[in-house]
Amino acid sequence: MHKTGNKDRSYSALFALPSVGRMLVGMQIARISQSMVGIAIVLYSLALYRSATMAGMATFFSFFPGIVVSPIAGALLDRHGRTRLVILDYVVALASLILMGILAEVNALPASLLMIIAAVSSLTSPLSGTGLRSLFPIIVPKHLWERANAIDSTGFLVASIIGPPLAAFLVAFFGGPAAFIAIGLCFGLAAIVISNSPDPPSLKPPHGSLLHNAWQGVIYTWNNRTLRALGFSISMLNLSSGTFNIVIPLIVLQRLHMREPAVGVLFAIQGVTGMISAILSGRINSHKRERAMLALPMVGIGLSIAILLLSANLIAIVVVMAVTGLINGPLDIALFTVRQRRTHPDWTGRAFAVSMSFNALGVPLGSAIAGLLASRSPEAAIVFGAVSCLVAGGIAIRMIPSG
Repeated sequence: MHKTGNKDRSYSALFALPSVGRMLVGMQIARISQSMVGIAIVLYSLALYRSATMAGMATFFSFFPGIVVSPIAGALLDRHGRTRLVILDYVVALASLILMGILAEVNALPASLLMIIAAVSSLTSPLSGTGLRSLFPIIVPKHLWERANAIDSTGFLVASIIGPPLAAFLVAFFGGPAAFIAIGLCFGLAAIVISNSPDPPSLKPPHGSLLHNAWQGVIYTWNNRTLRALGFSISMLNLSSGTFNIVIPLIVLQRLHMREPAVGVLFAIQGVTGMISAILSGRINSHKRERAMLALPMVGIGLSIAILLLSANLIAIVVVMAVTGLINGPLDIALFTVRQRRTHPDWTGRAFAVSMSFNALGVPLGSAIAGLLASRSPEAAIVFGAVSCLVAGGIAIRMIPSG
């Protein structure tokens, strides 16, 4: 047990907090589901439409609309609490995926309709993505933030270990329609798990119109030097994440002529090493070290991706996935913690929604751009992803305040 002064900073102290366990379990089920959706859509699109461009555009529409409406989502979270809106998003995901599965089963899901349903479903996604994470500064004491953020980061990585292989297995052996329905039911289970969790109100709910509150969140985030810098650097870094989502399945399926489960296993390798790294990094006091913990991993990820330019065989891909996961641990801890430290508690819903969506912007853009590039040359997409990481590191060093 690790204590500083009279404050217990251990993981056991975190899990002893009321309601934390239930929320983490529900959030974990949903995150596994979320990690399955992207892989299922890409594999389904590559199999049915035979187009990397179409796979990239489908991924784009499953993310981008939610990013656009994120300021409104943040205002709703600050005005009306969080848990009930998180459940709303899970129910929308449940309905959307079951609809996709049924239409796909009867051969009535053209690419345009797939993108429309994915876009509509994404509109509520900031409610869950921001809602649960913005609860942590409210229900978790500050001295346990690193531990909470390590669990938070580890949750994403556990999802990346379980979700992609499971989604690939479902698509390969039961088909895309069954995979969509199964994933939707997982979202329904997540909604049930957190349905009885407490919903602590904001410390100072905003007044005025919803659109005005949303605009205030945008202005606050932009004027906050740290959040603005994170937006530029992390969104640039996430261009490489979007690239990975397209390039790895494309190489594995079309160049190496392997089956869909291999794609899931490769993403799981990245998740395993990332989980180990996140748990170890959660023991580090990141205070005044955040900038280095962000910038150095960004550069390291870029250099790792470049290995695929030398060789894109199975061994090289395994090495790249393992190394990028390992490097990502301290980056996530620093990102989550510095955002909490430098955001006023009254603004966590709006500021986190805008900040997280700004950060995530690179994923759909990266997928769309990588889909276009990879349809002509996978190497061009790899260069794009690697350079994005290096530029992100430079932005982090230059723009993020030191303390």
